Amino acid sequence: MPTHRVPTTDRMLTDRTLNRATLARQWLLERRTASPLEAVEWLVGLQAQEPPDPYLALWSRLDPFDPHELGGLLRSRDVVRLAVMRGTIHLLTTGDAGTVRPLVQPVLDAEARRHPDVRQVAPDRIDAALVLGRRLLDEQPRTLAELRAAFAEAMPDDHAPGLAYACRTYLPLVQVPPRGVWGERGGVRLAHLATWGGRPVDDDPSPDDTSLDDLVLRYLAAFGPATAADVAAWSRLTGMRAVLDRLRPRLRVHRDERGRELFDVPDGPLLAEDVPAPVRFLPEYDNVLLSHQDRSRFFVGDERRHLGAHETHIKGTVLHDGFVGGTWRWDGHDLVVSHVPRLTRSAVSEVCAEGTRVPAFYGRGGEVRAEPLPD
Repeated sequence: MPTHRVPTTDRMLTDRTLNRATLARQWLLERRTASPLEAVEWLVGLQAQEPPDPYLALWSRLDPFDPHELGGLLRSRDVVRLAVMRGTIHLLTTGDAGTVRPLVQPVLDAEARRHPDVRQVAPDRIDAALVLGRRLLDEQPRTLAELRAAFAEAMPDDHAPGLAYACRTYLPLVQVPPRGVWGERGGVRLAHLATWGGRPVDDDPSPDDTSLDDLVLRYLAAFGPATAADVAAWSRLTGMRAVLDRLRPRLRVHRDERGRELFDVPDGPLLAEDVPAPVRFLPEYDNVLLSHQDRSRFFVGDERRHLGAHETHIKGTVLHDGFVGGTWRWDGHDLVVSHVPRLTRSAVSEVCAEGTRVPAFYGRGGEVRAEPLPD
């Protein structure tokens, strides 16, 4: 760990500067030649509750990209699908899953405490349920319905749905293939991460500061510069200000247009505002748009309201000049782009030109249609 202090620059970064910096770190200014495994690791996982999402996310970031290669990584157990940041399903390298899941376990613990089924289970019964759940899942991957049935038989005096959901939140469970494999369909079947991945999982309920510091540094490298609130929005962990203050000697600190501190790794690229940003199609969920408390770096004015993106769920989006310029959806095999009014005819043509490649990627033979969103 460096002992020297990185000087605070106190440079004011505009939303547009932040836009270009984040796009560069997210590999959305130019497609990279990295492998899918390298990309998943660099991006600290990919949002994956919708199984196809990681594939479009990497298609927009890598060249070449073979979706079957990513699917093969799921089958070879080099990457896994499990609940981590914000309690949502992500695609992570198996190695990262073993270190990241314990760090964000407090988020899952809070989810369990809020869940109405888990609240019907006596606290002193949880440990026994987790031991049984681990044994059942090590025997073979199971669905939540199968877990509920097994608990109903083995622990008939307890609330079986609550016991099954407790396993889902307190244990690091992965969704096994064919779920999430390109071109295949499969429901959610669960296995324990350590058993499925063949690697130990840190079960320490109080991970050391070094592990959490490393995770925050990786976030800043891939998503920064960022405020403490941004780091908290990405991870849903509390206490991020204290972590960043601990890391402050190793960071550059800037300010945004509203005067808030922006933390950054020393070698994080900061690009000129006029660096060209190509059109990019993003999936229904993409961490680049979900990992900051203030998303001004990706939206112009109040266009989030027009885009129907006032909540965390942002349907398939289109970036034009680096900012969200519309949404996209399927109409049969056709791709329909609904764009914001500010896009010029030329800009819409650029969006449609990139859009013609999306149906081909999905193996669809449709056309691309554009329609303006209401002003």
